[in-house]
Order: sequence, then C-alpha cells, then structure tokens
Amino acid sequence: MTIDNTVLEKLEKLSMIKIEENKKEELAGQLTEILAYIENLAELNTDHLDASFSTLDGGTPMREDVVSTNPQVSKDIFAHAPNAENDFFIVPKIIE
Repeated sequence: MTIDNTVLEKLEKLSMIKIEENKKEELAGQLTEILAYIENLAELNTDHLDASFSTLDGGTPMREDVVSTNPQVSKDIFAHAPNAENDFFIVPKIIE
C-alpha cells in the first residue's frame, strides 16, 4: 500500500496532528516503508504457533489493579488534551 496525500490528510484529521507541508512527502515515504515491512510479516508461517504463545516464562506478569482517587491525575491528563470539557475528551465526528 502506498500512502498518498489523500490518506495522509485523513490521518492528519483523525489524529488531530498538524503535519507541516514540507514534511508531508517525507512522512508519506516513511509510512509506506512501515506498511511494506508489515506486509512482509504476513508471509511468515505461524501455523505451528499456539495462539497464546509467549516469550515470557509463566506468561504475562500481572499486577494488582488499584483505583487512584487522586483528582489531580485526571486534571493532568485533560490539561494535555487538545479539546476537553467536563472531564471528557472532545473529538471530531469520524462516522457520517
């Protein structure tokens, strides 16, 4: 798959990240290379691998799920959001 200006503009809109005009061609080339690499991975034969295969002995380490009641955490998160209101992220409509 080749990333063209149409796809790049859609990615820019969905991610809400402004891409400078002089960087668009370079970024499109990099994304095209990444997708080509991912397509190469599809050629690997994984039929003999178990779906729950892990490189970690004993599986994935677990941690206790602890609720944080510190109100500053959410304030810090929303402070970095491009658009937030009443502890909700405001995002553009993507389904028409």
